[in-house]
Formats: sequence, C-alpha cells, structure tokens
Amino acid sequence: MTIDRNLPSAIEAFGTRVLLKASRVLAAFVIFAQLPAMAAQPLSSEPAAGQLRLGQRVKVDDGTCPAGQIKEVSGTKMTSTGVVPARKCVSRVGPKTK
Repeated sequence: MTIDRNLPSAIEAFGTRVLLKASRVLAAFVIFAQLPAMAAQPLSSEPAAGQLRLGQRVKVDDGTCPAGQIKEVSGTKMTSTGVVPARKCVSRVGPKTK
C-alpha cells in the first residue's frame, strides 16, 4: 500500500456538495448585505393608503420640503381604518465630506 503525498485539491478534500453549499451561502450573504442600501432609496411619491405599516419609515422626495431636507412619512398610530401616517421634513443625509 502506497501513500499519495500530493496535496488534494479543494474539491477532493471537501467534496463538491460542500463547495456548492458554501457558494450558495456566500451568494445569499452578498444579496442580504445589499438589501439595506437598496431599501434606502427615496420614493418619488407617498405610499398609497394601506401600504404603510405601523412603525415603518419612508423617505419621499417630492419637492415639498425646503432645500437640504426630505420628507419622512412614518406609520405612527393604528386606528380602525388603518395606519395613520405622520409627515415631517428631516435633514437629507448625504456622503460625508472632508
């Protein structure tokens, strides 16, 4: 009986199933890491009645707030007819400059 002293490749050491699972987990992590950035996009108009959930905050860039600010619509109170939205102008967050 002889011993093969060559280093096995990753496929031989772990098997193809483990590598496929690891690549799926990595792909899922990359997708979920980008979700907050995609969700941070401001809307051009307010959500329709019934679309806003309790506690949800949405930034709307419809031009009603002064320069440097953006409208924030949040679901503040639950009533028998649905969630009541509250609107206020907040400072627009942008990239930091030196």
